Amino acid sequence: MAEPILVAKDIRKSFTDPVEVEILHGINFSVQKGEFASIIGKSGCGKSTLLYILSTMDTDYKGELWIDGEEMSKKSEKELARVRNKKIGFVFQFHYLLNEFSVLKNVMLPALKLNELSEEEIKENALKKLEVLGIRNLADKPANQLSGGQKQRVAIARSLINNPAIIMADEPTGNLDTANSRIVYETFKELSELFQQTLLVVTHDPSFAEGTTRIIEMEDGNIIRH
Repeated sequence: MAEPILVAKDIRKSFTDPVEVEILHGINFSVQKGEFASIIGKSGCGKSTLLYILSTMDTDYKGELWIDGEEMSKKSEKELARVRNKKIGFVFQFHYLLNEFSVLKNVMLPALKLNELSEEEIKENALKKLEVLGIRNLADKPANQLSGGQKQRVAIARSLINNPAIIMADEPTGNLDTANSRIVYETFKELSELFQQTLLVVTHDPSFAEGTTRIIEMEDGNIIRH
């Protein structure tokens, strides 16, 4: 059995305002390589809070988090920043593209930051990612000239640039109409099926979740199905 890409062990999170209130109550689950998993649940159940811990952006929690065989809680902020850039790809509800840059430059940015390849190699890789997503023709367009669906596909290409162990997405279709939501779903499905990309997606869209290979359901800070 392959080692899981992500393991959460007894993850607990509390807010203090003004008294301490626990909002994640001992989360335990793992994600295997190549899985296309979704996290669902009502607003306020802790989905996004959990995702921000799993993505190492929130380090104020109890428990253990393992990504690609490495334990995260003992790492420095600098080490975590490198893990985020190298091991994790992010897709958010809002694409966070830089309007002043072309599509190609937006996709290249995380790899330029990682600084492991030459700019020419990064450019070549970025064009390959755009090709995979069927949007190579947009490479030279300024980001602010794209439709919402195109922007989200560029954001997905950007998340792939460093060949991450896992892509995490927070409501990636939350800002899109039905047609564009479908395109984004099909893009994720293709990454899963053709490239065995590991995906963990928080979504409130039931049709999106039903199309994933596994549904993790949350309620009141607990996982009730996985």
